[in-house]
Amino acid sequence: MPPRVNLHKCTGCAGLPESRCEEACPGDLMAVDETSGKAFCRNTRDCWDCMSCTKACPSAAIETRIPYQLGYHKATLRPIMGKDKIIWKCVDINGQE
Repeated sequence: MPPRVNLHKCTGCAGLPESRCEEACPGDLMAVDETSGKAFCRNTRDCWDCMSCTKACPSAAIETRIPYQLGYHKATLRPIMGKDKIIWKCVDINGQE
């Protein structure tokens, strides 16, 4: 499933020449809208769920939905970046972590 950007959290990495998600995306699919200053995926059909943008986002504004076959539509998976590790936060369809 393609990345989902929380527009309330996204800053578009203001002040940087290129946002972190744009830098991280190996498919060159992430971009920042010139009007809103918020990140978005240019072509969700081409996204292969590598989660690079999700891991690179400094404001934790990007999450990846777990494929329907694994967790239904409301389930999410989000990394919490530590200094030497990544903790994955998984929320099931009932909102339970």
